Amino acid sequence: MATIYIRRVDGRRSPSGGRSQGSSRSSYSQGSQQGSRPTFSRPKFGGNSRGNFSGGSRGNFSRTRSNSGNGKRGFQEMSIDLSKLVNKAKPILDEAPFVPKHQFTDFEIEQVLKDNIAKKGYITPTPIQDNSIPLVLEGNDIVGIANTGTGKTASFLIPLINKVLKDRDQRALIMVPTRELAIQIEQEFYGFAKGLGINAVCCVGGAGIEPQIRVLRRRPNFVIGTPGRLKDLMERGELELSVFQTVVLDEADRMLDMGFIPDMRFIMAKMSKDRHTLFFSATLSREIESLIHEFLSKPARVSVKTRDTAQTIDQDVVRVPAGSSKFEMLVDMLGDPSFNKVLVFGRTKHGVERLAKDLGARGIRADSIHGDKTHGRRQKALGLFKQDHVQVLVATDVAARGLDISGVSHVINYDLPATYEDYTHRIGRTGRAGKAGMALTFI
Repeated sequence: MATIYIRRVDGRRSPSGGRSQGSSRSSYSQGSQQGSRPTFSRPKFGGNSRGNFSGGSRGNFSRTRSNSGNGKRGFQEMSIDLSKLVNKAKPILDEAPFVPKHQFTDFEIEQVLKDNIAKKGYITPTPIQDNSIPLVLEGNDIVGIANTGTGKTASFLIPLINKVLKDRDQRALIMVPTRELAIQIEQEFYGFAKGLGINAVCCVGGAGIEPQIRVLRRRPNFVIGTPGRLKDLMERGELELSVFQTVVLDEADRMLDMGFIPDMRFIMAKMSKDRHTLFFSATLSREIESLIHEFLSKPARVSVKTRDTAQTIDQDVVRVPAGSSKFEMLVDMLGDPSFNKVLVFGRTKHGVERLAKDLGARGIRADSIHGDKTHGRRQKALGLFKQDHVQVLVATDVAARGLDISGVSHVINYDLPATYEDYTHRIGRTGRAGKAGMALTFI
């Protein structure tokens, strides 16, 4: 098994590797020479999936500079199994088709809700929907383990909207790790609940709290939010959770990774002990099992996760030769018409912002999202990308989970992710809903 070891040297460098658009100095090379232009014309992918990276032996380090901009020099080591980054997509036609037990018309839900589902074009449930919706309708606590892009949002929204249609006093809290995911769930909610007289409020940081408070005071049936903002609203006396009968913990593994567990415990302690709890995660670690035991009561388990990454994603590596510019290689790749909707991941906020600007200076329609951008600017950038007004969205890992952006042709790891789990969540933005996608990782 080939393992990549990267020694990071923090210093002042350009966006994500090259000093400038014209620099030929690669951030993933040793002893490169300045002044020569790369001869790269098409990406040189993979080749040896077992990996010839700086000799391919354990302990051979390639030197790269991060983009922190703080002028301090330091080292950080990462290790990623290179063989996991190279994988040919399995042709969709070769897969045994999923045969659901139900159609959406079969579920025991109100006809007005079925009509809205049909208007959204939903006919056949995905595996997580097919297995989860009947259990939620029966009132079971559930643990859903599924890869990203499998349709789990509808698997809890549909039965919970139906619960409210039957009893207008029902209220549900949906807790998620990121504002982008909260907004996406709110948008999907209004698609299902159109014309039904059911309302929701999205409570996330980075947006004004006063408008959220005004909507909360009208007692919406659904509150969708991130742990920090929900806790803030509770401490202000604007959110009383004892009247909520249902809670959804979506992407619980991500909330664990982001350090939200104390806030989650604080929030869950304020809810009724006799509550309906739905728990969704892409992974099932010992810590996640502990949370399941802590928060749920005799849950039914639904697992439709078959592998770490979707079989529809073609994965490969792009080797940056000594003396070549990673930035120039990226620009050349983006000139290929097939790279029509590309999500590029960098490690730092500064590097992501600079990379987007440098791509724009080369005539490539690009925008960025990262933690230093305001909520409004992040949503604007996402909107432009979703509507194909920009070709490239450059992002930090804030975009790696939860976002459902249709038609992403390529995910490019311009900077290596810190962990393999981060890698799987990054590349999960492509190859969604059974469509083919490609993930490329610069090394």
